Amino acid sequence: MTIEEMKQKKTEKGYTNEMLSKLSGVPLGTVQKIMSGETTAPRKFTIDALSKVLDEESVDYTKSTPSGKGGVSETAVAYSADGEKKKYTIDDYYAIPDDRRVELIDGVIYDMGAPSLTHQRILGDLHILFRECAAKHNMPCEVYLSPCDVRLDKDNYTMVQPDLLVICGEYDENGIRYEGAPELVIEILSPSSRSKDMLLKLYKYHNAGVKEYWIVDPKHRIVYVHQFSDEDYAPKQYAFDAEIPVGISGGKCSIDFSKVRA
Repeated sequence: MTIEEMKQKKTEKGYTNEMLSKLSGVPLGTVQKIMSGETTAPRKFTIDALSKVLDEESVDYTKSTPSGKGGVSETAVAYSADGEKKKYTIDDYYAIPDDRRVELIDGVIYDMGAPSLTHQRILGDLHILFRECAAKHNMPCEVYLSPCDVRLDKDNYTMVQPDLLVICGEYDENGIRYEGAPELVIEILSPSSRSKDMLLKLYKYHNAGVKEYWIVDPKHRIVYVHQFSDEDYAPKQYAFDAEIPVGISGGKCSIDFSKVRA
């Protein structure tokens, strides 16, 4: 989709720059520069993120969610009946009952469905493989799996639960959550989380300072590895039988994905 086509779609759908930013995960400043013409050659994954949102059916932002509890679906932004945006905080996040899994991203609450058995098999095996790898090479890192709260931006509006996270260096091991950006994060895609993990969280993790982001796609049996130190941010793709190097290990560590019971 060209920039002119995106502008036309944006007008047709009645999206503001802020709404488009929230739906796509693209920073508001970037959206404003593209739509104003200040930026004429945005990066490919920025175009892809905006195009995906603009190609989707419009969302009625004035309606409450089916749960009636203030949460939102994967693509919806939380708006009140009068059209004013409601920005939730960490206090709202902790007020939600423990039996309801959600994430808070930039003041928007996202419901998280129960993971499938395939999802849990992959997660369990990756947890073991990463721990074994860190121990074998004496890496000063700890590996945690979901549910584990991560206050990614150290602000009052974002709390995520990555499927797996690798933390290197000092941190509060007795804390109720991790503060800041882990060195490495893994998300395993499911139908309900696909666009959030591939678009919104991609931007959030990159902007927060995560060094490496793996996206595991069980449906297509592909692992996308984002090394955010790469200038073009283009992910490397690996099959499920590949030996995948762990970038943050400096070449010491790799994960034999053929050992994952996918």
